[in-house]
Amino acid sequence: MDEQISVRQAYTAMYAFLEELYSKYEFDQLGSVLGGLSLLADGSPVDQAAWSDWLRAVERAKGNQVDMGLHIRQTSK
Repeated sequence: MDEQISVRQAYTAMYAFLEELYSKYEFDQLGSVLGGLSLLADGSPVDQAAWSDWLRAVERAKGNQVDMGLHIRQTSK
């Protein structure tokens, strides 16, 4: 995937990526996620699944399929 995207699309893609991870795993801290996003000596990501998630997020951003509106959810106490 050698295609260029705009700064806005890249930001939206990152938002979608992190939101998808939070939805799947309910991470409150992203330290372990960042570890998985780190690159190995050969340039490949530590977590190959995270790379697939990233590519899907980029496609969603490019297709304007990301809702970045603030949605406040009630939590039970």
